[in-house]
Amino acid sequence: MNRVEIRRCPWAVSERAIAYHDQEWGVPAHNDRRLFEFLVLEGAQAGLSWETILKKRENYRATFAGFDPARVARFSSRSIEKLLANPGIVRNRLKISSAVENAKAFLKVQEEMGSFDAFIWQFVDGQPKTNARRLLSQVPARTSESDAMSKELIRRGFRFVGSTICYAFMQAVGMVNDHLLDCFRYQQIGEGSHRCNASVSGAIVAAGLRRQQNGGIKPPLRARK
Repeated sequence: MNRVEIRRCPWAVSERAIAYHDQEWGVPAHNDRRLFEFLVLEGAQAGLSWETILKKRENYRATFAGFDPARVARFSSRSIEKLLANPGIVRNRLKISSAVENAKAFLKVQEEMGSFDAFIWQFVDGQPKTNARRLLSQVPARTSESDAMSKELIRRGFRFVGSTICYAFMQAVGMVNDHLLDCFRYQQIGEGSHRCNASVSGAIVAAGLRRQQNGGIKPPLRARK
């Protein structure tokens, strides 16, 4: 009996990368703690390979309080020094400090919008953007949406959120489907995304109503200059 060949995006080569590609990458994420996790991990990855971060992921989970932003926001300078001595994570002072500052900014967004999810998904109008690329070389490092996201996050006090990092975040949490057309996950992700669009759109509308009640009606984030 012939085995059916499974076609994947070409970057998924190692055992860790394959598991991540097949189970997580590009799956729409709406849990705030999970979104914070990828905000931390994508910032840590800057200048490094994603394989390096995957190897250290469980150490990050343990040392960053299970990616609970409320707990990370309370990390002291002593906590940061302790993290800098931990070989299980990327020992870069700027990256570690930014994770703590981002946790504080994250909590402010939650307070304003009700959830970080409602805020961040506005950059794709509340539903995943499905691309149709055949080659890895066709996948951009940044887009107009990631540019807008980066600009707004920086305005709100986030760090290590350049446009390239933001686009990698968007790919990871399923705001865009960048699986290649011949990848077996391309169709699976697309079908799953359609089922969750209605609930996400409802959250976006609710967030907009909260802003109106607070007296702060603003133009859509992507439209701001």
